[in-house]
Amino acid sequence: MTSAELIGKLRQAFGPQIQGVAERVPGKVRVTVEPSAIVPVSKFVYRDLGARFLITAGVDSRAERGCFDVDHIFSLDKDKIFLILRCSVPAGAAAVNAITPDVPAANWAERELRDMLGVTPEGHPDPRRLVLSDDWPEGLYPLRKDVKYGDWPPVSEEPAVDATYPFKQAPPGTSTVVVGPFFPVLEEPAQLRLFVDGERVVDCDYRGFHNHRGIEKMGDSELTYNEIPFIAERICGICGFIHSTCYCEAAEEAMGVKAPPRARYIRSLMLEVERVHSHLLWLGIAGHILGFDTVLMQAWRIREPIMWLCEKITGNRKTYGMNIIGGVRRDVPKEIHPEILGVVARIEQESVAVLKAIQGDTTLKMRLSGVGLLPKEKAQEFAVVGPTARGSDWDIDARVDHPYSAYDELPPKVITQPEGDNWARVVVRILETLESIRWIREGLRQMPEGPVRAKIEEEPPAGQWGVFTVEAPRGEAIHYVLTGGNNRPARWRVRAPTYQNLQALPYMIQDETIADVPITLGSMDPCFSCTERVEIVDAQSGKAHVLTQQDLLRRSREATERLRRG
Repeated sequence: MTSAELIGKLRQAFGPQIQGVAERVPGKVRVTVEPSAIVPVSKFVYRDLGARFLITAGVDSRAERGCFDVDHIFSLDKDKIFLILRCSVPAGAAAVNAITPDVPAANWAERELRDMLGVTPEGHPDPRRLVLSDDWPEGLYPLRKDVKYGDWPPVSEEPAVDATYPFKQAPPGTSTVVVGPFFPVLEEPAQLRLFVDGERVVDCDYRGFHNHRGIEKMGDSELTYNEIPFIAERICGICGFIHSTCYCEAAEEAMGVKAPPRARYIRSLMLEVERVHSHLLWLGIAGHILGFDTVLMQAWRIREPIMWLCEKITGNRKTYGMNIIGGVRRDVPKEIHPEILGVVARIEQESVAVLKAIQGDTTLKMRLSGVGLLPKEKAQEFAVVGPTARGSDWDIDARVDHPYSAYDELPPKVITQPEGDNWARVVVRILETLESIRWIREGLRQMPEGPVRAKIEEEPPAGQWGVFTVEAPRGEAIHYVLTGGNNRPARWRVRAPTYQNLQALPYMIQDETIADVPITLGSMDPCFSCTERVEIVDAQSGKAHVLTQQDLLRRSREATERLRRG
């Protein structure tokens, strides 16, 4: 289906309810609909056209048009089309009909719309807060333009008792096992409340977002276009280059800028290098979760040379600082190509040996097979991404479905497994590591000569938009950029892959044993934000106290002094 055929089907089905259509670049379509039609149109796109939900971006357009814009972003993967369904709601009636009952994957996105912009998704099946802390004041919405960056209210020393998060009630006959927010196999904070019958998990509730760093707010209020890539790269501590690439590609599309061919190859090269070291890091952590620390030691030993290689190419083991609007800051000269090839050849040889050892380990395979099941139809319902989707035999991959950088000229092989369990997700990641090494070889061989940066003559006009996906090791990330004035975007929306994958976790652990929960969670390689706040709850009174940075520093010094004194 072409974008013209898509627009024709929407006009035929909904007629005058379609208020406007824009296609700035081929395959990127924005359709504006009446607010009353947003649910039936979304349902039609999702159910009848087979589109995949990506994310919702809310825009404060009160100053320009006296409204809030709600953009639901979908993908028709095999047609290589992005579709943005926009509806605009009056500033004085900031509410929109929820699409979640018909598009389950929109659950978190619509809850976040309410938290951050104050646009209420009416009819949402779970109206609880998602991002904001329990004691955040009602009526203060961080992504509104009249809230300045850093202008947050002080956290009360004694929050009201009713500021406690309303967790789901345990089903009759079950006990509650609380995992987190601090737990040995979780490198970052999140809380799972498991409702169990003996050792069997009956249901669960999730509370995340213990730390929200305000990166989107900083991006559309404080930072210029070319400052954002360096912040974007810090969204994830392991796979940061994908975020700076995704932002730059989206911003370049909005600005009408095209990076030179050599820059596009360098971006893809570094993305595949990042995939190799991320998958090896994950493999080690997965072994550690299972108590198989030999895998941890071997995987991280194999990974270390590629970290040295990253430092040689970019100056840093991580957070490379390579991307800017219009290309990259550094070349990858031919003089170091033989060294790159030598490093990946050794990693390939040793990774194949690890794969053979893992495949031959019957105990490990028994521990992972048939556990954490996610059938393909459920993967599609939750719109999971990356190895989590491909381990369920769903062949989505942004590098192939929506090619970017150099992937239109040199596409990778999409790795899938049919089982849909923890074992399948392990195999997908190991085989993808080998496929990335193949791409690095071919990418270096085909890399064209030429400049690594495009010259940008002038600031882009306001109101232009770009949406891009980039395939991270964990799955597809999405960046949506709307240009503004003063050399800054008016809106920058980010969705990391874990955001979507975590929504499938309750299904994946249902009817599993408690012991299988950590590795099922680990199988999707979750990435949470690093913590910056701790809450202490008095078990008797129920009162909560949020520790500030000063509190933590004081307590640390007091504990150190006690240890010193013996």
